[in-house]
Amino acid sequence: MTPDARAAKGPLTLSPELREALRGIAQTEHLLVALDFDGTISPIVDRADDARPLPRSATALAGLAALPRTTTALISGRALASLRAVASPPVDTLLIGSHGAEAWLGPGSTELTLDEDQKSLLAEVRGILEEIAEQAPGTLLEEKPAGVVLHTRLAADDVAEDAVAAARAVLQDRKGVFLKSGKRVLETSVVNASKGEGVTFLRQITGATAILFAGDDTTDEDALARLEPGDVGVKVGLDFTQAQFRVGAPVHVAELLETLLQERSLVVAEEEPGRSGS
Repeated sequence: MTPDARAAKGPLTLSPELREALRGIAQTEHLLVALDFDGTISPIVDRADDARPLPRSATALAGLAALPRTTTALISGRALASLRAVASPPVDTLLIGSHGAEAWLGPGSTELTLDEDQKSLLAEVRGILEEIAEQAPGTLLEEKPAGVVLHTRLAADDVAEDAVAAARAVLQDRKGVFLKSGKRVLETSVVNASKGEGVTFLRQITGATAILFAGDDTTDEDALARLEPGDVGVKVGLDFTQAQFRVGAPVHVAELLETLLQERSLVVAEEEPGRSGS
């Protein structure tokens, strides 16, 4: 039986400490629930366009987004257009894309624009990576508004390592080019941004009094590092982390979100009795 099938038969078990932390953060005045997408609410897949949120996670996220004094957000390395296409987020969910370089805060949000120097540099980076990808079977490139991503998930391990090493050798000292390593990807960007900056920005613009953040990748450590006392950070998977808590896989994130929704709904019902039957 697959993990998803087991999860459908009943909830998995979060640690008592994590359950207590969720119960505590549900009490905050204004809660921000900020989540990575790939590997967090969606399982990792070979082809990025095939990713979709687990139904339980999508339902719980929509429930949280509908609660008062509760803001939901996705913070992803994906470009905003890609994130919208695969995540189909609730209408009020805020979006941070391209590792913090892009932001959608509702109707009227401005798009990321590059100056002429950045556009020229991005074209150079694209040309370099195209040459590398042509020589590395199984690798492919993904275009973003401020960068290009070298994907190696479909390549043999030695080919992937050589391709990433070649790209780093040429680009790591190039002024104005910023590199980030992820799971079988090398991100390049001509805008210096991070998920950590995205978390800090969202805290400021929402007035959140506490944040729950969950993520699985190396780049999510930037966001976890920006959390403050009273926040809850959750690592998905077994990689090294500075998060206080850990869950095994996206299916556990579904349980986490369902638990938080239940706890937050109880708080809202107590404070706003008219919503108790909703």
